[in-house]
Amino acid sequence: MDETEFWELIDSTRQEADSDPQEQADLLVERLTQLDPDAVTYFARHFESRYSRAYQWDLWAAAWILLDGASDDVFDAFRCWLIGQGREVFEGAAHDADALAELLDDFDEELDGDGEELGFAADEAYEQLTGTVLPDLGLPEAPADPEGVALDMEDAGALADRLPRLWDRFRGE
Repeated sequence: MDETEFWELIDSTRQEADSDPQEQADLLVERLTQLDPDAVTYFARHFESRYSRAYQWDLWAAAWILLDGASDDVFDAFRCWLIGQGREVFEGAAHDADALAELLDDFDEELDGDGEELGFAADEAYEQLTGTVLPDLGLPEAPADPEGVALDMEDAGALADRLPRLWDRFRGE
């Protein structure tokens, strides 16, 4: 499975699920179990590499703004959700987190931002196919700290300064 096939699978399941992350995860498992175990492993590598790439202070700040706060676990689920939004949104946000102000049509903090189950789709599909757990993906170890310059998430002014367009659209008065 190459990168294009990875994103096609993400996009088609998101569209079919009408952007519901739980339904998208279920559809991903269903589609992945129609592939061979090697393809599922490649999918998992693509997913995990993007998950690691999204480990950025600015994306954490974006999650904080969009969700009105984001613990470590919430940020993990947000990164999975962000991948589930497709290549254009993911790549745009990974390059410039403030671009989410334009990339997201709308955002409901009660419904959006939590894609935790998407992060387990490949594991679940692989186990269904083989009866064993997904092998080590051979990817570099995730960094201990997010990429970029840290900031105090409790400081509304710092968030507004770092991501002004996102702040104005989703938290501005």
